[in-house]
Formats: sequence, C-alpha cells, structure tokens
Amino acid sequence: MNQFPHLFEPIQIGNQIVKNRIFMPPLSTNLGNKGYVTDELVEHYKARAKGGVGLFVTEVVTVEPTYVYLPGDMSIYDDSFIEGWKKLVDGVHEYGAKILPQLFHPAYMAFPIPGTPQLIAPSHVGPYYAKEAPRPITKEELKVIIQQFAHAALRVKKAGGDGVEVHAAHAHGLLGGFLSPLYNKRTDEYGGNIDARLKLTLEVIEAIRETCGSDFIIDVRISGDEYSDGGLNINDMIYVAKKLEAHGVDMLHVSGGTTIARGSSIPAPGTPMGSHAALSAEIKKYVSIPVATVGRIVEPWVAEELIANGKADACMMGRANLCDPEFANKAKAGEVEDIRPCIGCLRCLNGIMFGKPVACTMNPSFALENEDTIQPSSAKKKVLVIGGGPAGMEAAFIAKKRGHEVVLCEKEDELGGALKIASVPIGKQDLCQVIKWMKRRLVQSGVDIRMHTPVTLDMLQNEFHDYEVIAAPGAKPLIIQPFTTFKQWMTGDDILSGRAFPGRKLVIIGGGSVGCELADYLAPLVNDRFPRNRDITIIEMGQEVMLKESGPGRSLLVQRLMKKGVKMIVNAKVESVTDNQITYIQNQQSYTIDDADTLVLACGYQPDVTVEEMLKSANVSYHLIGDGHQVGNIKDAVSEGYEIARHI
Repeated sequence: MNQFPHLFEPIQIGNQIVKNRIFMPPLSTNLGNKGYVTDELVEHYKARAKGGVGLFVTEVVTVEPTYVYLPGDMSIYDDSFIEGWKKLVDGVHEYGAKILPQLFHPAYMAFPIPGTPQLIAPSHVGPYYAKEAPRPITKEELKVIIQQFAHAALRVKKAGGDGVEVHAAHAHGLLGGFLSPLYNKRTDEYGGNIDARLKLTLEVIEAIRETCGSDFIIDVRISGDEYSDGGLNINDMIYVAKKLEAHGVDMLHVSGGTTIARGSSIPAPGTPMGSHAALSAEIKKYVSIPVATVGRIVEPWVAEELIANGKADACMMGRANLCDPEFANKAKAGEVEDIRPCIGCLRCLNGIMFGKPVACTMNPSFALENEDTIQPSSAKKKVLVIGGGPAGMEAAFIAKKRGHEVVLCEKEDELGGALKIASVPIGKQDLCQVIKWMKRRLVQSGVDIRMHTPVTLDMLQNEFHDYEVIAAPGAKPLIIQPFTTFKQWMTGDDILSGRAFPGRKLVIIGGGSVGCELADYLAPLVNDRFPRNRDITIIEMGQEVMLKESGPGRSLLVQRLMKKGVKMIVNAKVESVTDNQITYIQNQQSYTIDDADTLVLACGYQPDVTVEEMLKSANVSYHLIGDGHQVGNIKDAVSEGYEIARHI
C-alpha cells in the first residue's frame, strides 16, 4: 500500500498531467557554461528525474544578455541556446517528468561582472541589496523586456519544454521588484497602487501566452507575504493571485519573504518544515488553479500532510531532492529510513555566489560516479577504519560497497563522533537523523562494527597487521592552559556532552559557531530578568561573531542571542585569567570581569594526534581523514571519507 497516496496522485496543470506532486523548485547549480546547458547539468537533472520527481522548475534562466544573475546560471536569450535546452528537456522527459525553466531578469540583483552597465530597477531604490544606486528603467525599455520574456518562452517551447515559471517573488529581480512596494516608488502607470505594480508581470504573462499558446504551462512564483514592514502582505497577495489566474496563469508557486530579510525566503536549518504553507493554504482558498508550496519540506510525511490537509496541491522540495536524487522513488516504495537526510544546512548554496558548483554536506558527489553508482574494486582488500564519526562511517560504507572486507572500531559506546555533541544546541536536531541513517547503512552493508574498541598497538601488529588503515580519530577542544587557573573552567564540549554543568554567570571565550551555539543553548529562553536566568558574555577576537558563516542560520542565531540578552564583545582579546578574574583588551582599553562563576573555552579544535602517533610506531600504511587530519565541518569530513575510500 502506498504510504503517501496524496503525494503520488497525478495532478493537472493547465492542459497537462504531472505524474505526482513532488516538484523540484529552482536551486542554482552553477553547472552552466556562459549561459549554455552543459552535459553535467543535464545529468544532474536526469538523476533526479530518474529518482521520481514529477516536475522541475529549473534554476534561474535569464532572458537577455546584458545582466547576469550568477556566472554559472543558464540563459535562453537567442536561438543558440535551444540545442542545449533540448538535451535537458529530452533527458527529464525520458523519465516522465515535466520541466519549466524559470524565466528571470536580475535587474538590480545582477552579478557585478566587469563591464556590466549601471544596474536597472523599478526606481532608484537600491540600498537593501545593490552595491550602488540603480537607475529607474524606462517604459520603452520595459516594452523590449516584455518581448524578451515572450521570445525566451518560445525558445523553451521549441526545445520541447512543457512551460515556464515567471519569477515575481521575494522582491527579487525585475518583476519581483516592480511588484514590491519596498522597491517600486514609481508614479507612472507601473507604480503606486497594487494594480500598477502588478501591471508589468501581467503584461509578461499575456505576451508569453500569446506567443506560446494555451497548451504551454505558465507558472508564477510569488511571495504570499514578504514578512517585512512596508512590504507585501497576505491580503495583497490573495488579490494578486486572483488577478494572475484571471490572466491565464496555470499554477502558483507560493513562497514567502524576500532576499533582503535574511532567513525569510530560504528557511534556516532547525526551523519548521513547510515554512510558507500558511500562505499557500490561504491563497488556495481563493483560486481554482493548482497552488504549490515551498520551504524546507525535506521529509515525505510533511509533504503528504500538507497536500492531504488542503494546504497545497503540490510541494516544491529542493534541498531534499538535491541531497538524495532517489528521494521520490524511496518515498513511493516506503523506504523512508533509506532516504539520505537533508539537514537544511544550505551548504548547497554557500559557494554559489563565489562561482563554485552546487554541493551538499550529506551527498559527497554529484558526478556520474557517486555513492549510488560507485563501482566495485578490482582488488579486494581488508580495511580497518578507526573512529565512528562522520568521516569514519562514510569511509567504512564506501569501502564495503566497493567490495572490501571492512572492520570499523569505535572506542565509545555510540557511533557519531562529534555529531553527537553538534546535535545538542538549538536547531541542530536533524544531526541525530544523520547518525541513525549512517549507522543503518553500515549495518545493512555488513560492515563489522565493533563498539567499545579502542585500537591498540598490539591489535595493529597482530589482528590487523595485513589491513589497510583509514584513521578518523577526530579532534579535541583547544585548551589554553594559562586560562585553566580560573576557579571553574570547562570546554564547550564538556557542557554539550553532559560531562560538566556550568554556573549562572558565564564567560565564553570564542564567538565562532561553537561559542555562539553554546550561548544560545544555555541562555534563558525568555529574557525576563528572572533571577535564575543565566548571564552570558561572549568574548571574540574577530570583528564580529561567527565570521565563517553567512547563511540564514547565522542570522537567526545571532538574532536569538540578542533577544536573549547575551552580551557579545568583539575585537577583544582575553589577556589574563586568575582564579576569579578575567581581563580582556578592547580598543586598547583593559576591562576586568570579576563576578563570573564559570569560564568556558570555545576556542576551536585541534586534531587528536595520539592515533597517528600509534600508527607511525606500528609502521603500517594508513590514511588520516576528517578532523584528525584537518579540522573542518561535516561536509569536509563526509567528503574526505568518501574520496579516500573510493580510491582504495
């Protein structure tokens, strides 16, 4: 019996039938080449079409050559692009999926490639996003752009595409900017009231319909609410949705928020799944065309519930399908526990703005050979993996899948390594699923897992003397010895693992991710000056906290710290510590904290060298991976475990 009957029910969009309700929304890959579709990009989409996705809305596709959104995105502004698009369309059609390129004009959000002329916008408003004030676009230029949208859509049709999505959400790009009162300050027929601000989008839709006919799907992406003072709200967007339907739109893709309010449009890890479902549910009451929802829908039961409960007609699931290309097939087969868990970390997009291709923390490779397609080794070996953290678990799984005899030894009573501690702070609970999933794979694959088994020199020289060794010993907190003179000191790991319990007035040295997550975990949930509330101060040497992070997760975390009353002292260096005083320097001034009861060290990590020293003394061949090799993040650990094991 199908566990998710609503999710796998076909749906009619316009005059076409889509086989299920699992849609993949735009998710930039940077796999294009100067706007052209590449073979790598075709394979990327084909893998997910083969995996069961019903409909794709591709990443941004620009309709004119002057303004580039991202260097690796796609274009379709002249006929030379049609051949590549036909390859992509045919690739996903092979598996019964539909595909809608997302047509877009970046306007004031264009990538600042050298030689780009002054950016254009509805008005001169630009301080939210643009690096300099854009110029207001003229009405004559708008006429040209409307036709560029229509001609781009016609090229999609010539390539065999099923339709297009018109991007008018998130106060983003030209159409989103015209619609939003945050950006549109015009006083002509394209500005002022909501009808005037919507006029450009409606004219684009009319031109596409006239050019491409009635069988061509037109989907429009909108923000059901911009969640911003002075921005669009749900009442505005119910009205807009009705207008779009009246002008022949076949489907609405209801998102929310803006690109300028960090974390509002792309939800951060740890936030509720189905983040914009309340908006799609409300809009769905007032239109008869299909309404899709989007926003951190990464588990099939959530999508099933949203559709079954009338919140939406379809679910856009981007990160879930990126993380596991077989997501839909596994859900349909009831193999939910085998779905590679998306932790919502947004590493997939972190490098996009810097020209890097799309990546995933949990899926170490999107190449043709990957975890799912890796080939057996021609020479079978015996492999010992030391350490059951993410690097060790990944290496053990891949080595076993390649046909090697694999033993994994873990000194603790649980697998997971640093992930166990990393899952404790607020919003990090998804890491628990990662540990369960990775452990499940190891058990299913037949890896010999030995818990409570620290590897000794004797074991290396005897039982494992003919094994190739992969060592993933992990890292240990960096401890600054002069600071351990304080009356009660501990590391962040001590607290998160339950080995130590802090007092009420804490000083945390280190304002990176660990220090800030720890402060968030310990701070009062309500900052109401209750006597038992903890008083927390972070001291950070850098110019700001969490300098290595830039996504919405960082934004929400820092906002929570501010609401909770956590004091964040930056550009400051702890100079000395006594048994009851902590002295730091900031702006060449010396300050002393003399009423703290706990000093917490969150200064980073250093590789644990004890295992490597033992391996050297045993004179065995080994590969050092993960934090034991170089301290990094989960993605680094998983990727390194994968790369080492696939070459053994």
